Amino acid sequence: MKALIYSAVVTITVLACSIYSVNAQDASSILKRMDDVMYSPKDLTGKNRIVLIDKSGKEEIREATIQQKGNDKRMFRFTAPASQAGISVLSLPNDVMYLYLPAFGKERRIATSAKNQNFAGTDFSYDDMESKPFSAKYTPKLIEAGTNVFTVELTPKAQTDYSKIVVTINKTHFYPETMDYYDKGNTKIKSAKYVFSKVGNYWNAQEIEMTDFKKNHKTKMQMSDVRYDTGLTDDDFTVRKLIQ
Repeated sequence: MKALIYSAVVTITVLACSIYSVNAQDASSILKRMDDVMYSPKDLTGKNRIVLIDKSGKEEIREATIQQKGNDKRMFRFTAPASQAGISVLSLPNDVMYLYLPAFGKERRIATSAKNQNFAGTDFSYDDMESKPFSAKYTPKLIEAGTNVFTVELTPKAQTDYSKIVVTINKTHFYPETMDYYDKGNTKIKSAKYVFSKVGNYWNAQEIEMTDFKKNHKTKMQMSDVRYDTGLTDDDFTVRKLIQ
């Protein structure tokens, strides 16, 4: 009898481990495919219209340019209004980020501990602005395979203010549709909604709407004039370029 019980326990344990392994593999594959969609171009350039919306519905409009190369280099620069023009952030490999504020006339490196701070009054943190594949930053777990989307829970691999991100991924095209961000107390603090459109051979995040529930504030980033594979080089992503 004891042998039978032991055998049953072993069988259940093996099955549970097998199911976990399959789910983990599926989640990793799904997240990798999402990364492939978001970082598939060799490079991109475009314009961003940033709409800040406060709790009363009042809007503030800003404009910016964005350049990206591969999956680990990104330059984001405000161009309007005049009070914001020139403020820039540069994301580089190995978790390196720089901020340039024209008023100080000097760049500064953003410490890892400061990446949870909001970028230039938007509802996006420096961590959100970083150019780095999600599969490199998070460990995924498949929560649900629905009719139209996969629901995947992402747990940070490194120290961050987020305890987890729950992302829904389009089952046909593998771009993200929503992302919900949770703090250490497991409270949902932010949520992002994505609108993607096809531009040439690539899926483009035409709009990202980020809502901060604590501040009751929203930021919309609307991409336009997108061009892909124009031949950007590493020289376009340097501190010297950041301060020009």
